[in-house]
Amino acid sequence: MTRMRQAAIDMPTILRGIANRARREPKARFQNLYGMLNEANLRWCFYQLRKDAASGVDGVTFGEYERNLDANLAVLVERLKGKRYRTKLVRRVQIPKGQGKWRPLGIPALEDKLVQMGATKLLEAIYEQDFLNTSWGFRPGRGPQMASRVLAGRLVIGRYHWVVEADIRAFFDSISHEWMLRMLAERVDDRAFIRLIGKWLKAGVMQENGRVEYPEIGTPQGGVISPILANIYLHYVLDLWFERVVRKTSRGQAMVMRFADDFVAAFEREPEAKRFLDELRVRLAKFGLTLAEEKTRVVRFSRDGMEQNGGFDFLGFQYHWNQTRRGVPNVQRMTAPTRMRRSVARFTEWVKRYRHLPIRVLMRRLIPKLQGYWNYYGVIGNFRGLQKYWHELVLLLYKWLNRRSDRRSYNWDGFLALLEHFRVPRPHITEVASRQLRLMGFSCT
Repeated sequence: MTRMRQAAIDMPTILRGIANRARREPKARFQNLYGMLNEANLRWCFYQLRKDAASGVDGVTFGEYERNLDANLAVLVERLKGKRYRTKLVRRVQIPKGQGKWRPLGIPALEDKLVQMGATKLLEAIYEQDFLNTSWGFRPGRGPQMASRVLAGRLVIGRYHWVVEADIRAFFDSISHEWMLRMLAERVDDRAFIRLIGKWLKAGVMQENGRVEYPEIGTPQGGVISPILANIYLHYVLDLWFERVVRKTSRGQAMVMRFADDFVAAFEREPEAKRFLDELRVRLAKFGLTLAEEKTRVVRFSRDGMEQNGGFDFLGFQYHWNQTRRGVPNVQRMTAPTRMRRSVARFTEWVKRYRHLPIRVLMRRLIPKLQGYWNYYGVIGNFRGLQKYWHELVLLLYKWLNRRSDRRSYNWDGFLALLEHFRVPRPHITEVASRQLRLMGFSCT
């Protein structure tokens, strides 16, 4: 296909063609991906970017770039064609994780985000055909709540008695550039495209104090292309290895579920769970990764002798075996205590910061914030966890609204009437039942 013909075909059609070929030919290597980063395709990619995203070191916003979009794209594509495209510094910011901890995020400049979006869409079209069902993070039609539901279902249905709870230390900061590019070369036969990704991996990072660092390993968490690169890296490091080696050599049942760099593995037999953990350390070390040992352990997790079980955390939920009202063994998901404390701490900071706003404005901001919490944690069996968070939130809101001035603003009845007036959503379960999940094409088996 010539470049002129490519420009005449819209990006979704190109992506479907790539995906179809990748599905038909599992060993095919794709050429001329770099040439697909033309004006027409990048214009489509531009409108896939978040309009309200923070700007990079250049300070250019979505709206500013859009005002002269045609001219900006023409200049950008000319630089890409002439191999004169240079990545700008990545602006690093620290966002609070709670309990005094911070997570570093890298914010690329807008044009780098745009080109990264184009590269991301091309890679997704290829690798979505390769990724296994064990991978759930940053993939179309999959989310953490659904992943937690499927995990619980598989634990109930399967003959699993031991769970390995593992955590990779500083994963995004530890990705080997050499291994990353070698992995990409398994499916990409385009030197210009590979070099482009190499530029983003090696882009200088500007710290908040103005100091610039040039990383030899890692990819900034927060970049548009980071999620797909993370999935590709762990597809080869963990997913394929587990499927082709660990599961096939296990005498009992074995499974793994991964969401980005967060994963758990379940086994029927304790020796195989322990062997997996020992071999996992060696496997990760080969690719420059290490386990956070303080967050890694083997847990007994069996429907037999539930009183001897432990629990484990995954995706913000804590998992336990219990019995339903009918006496049927079931895996229950509750809000993990660490996540509960973190959520309460974040809400405390939020209400302290914005309590001065007019009540109507404050409530308008509170409602989607709270609904988002119910959407995520409103899983079947977690109503008590939702009530606990609601109780903490109401007390905090009542406390800080009464500190807006020297005089007390509300008594308790007046405060509850205020919540009712603005229809602040109360705790409710948002998760769909298993039968609905199956109708949507997701199985717990």
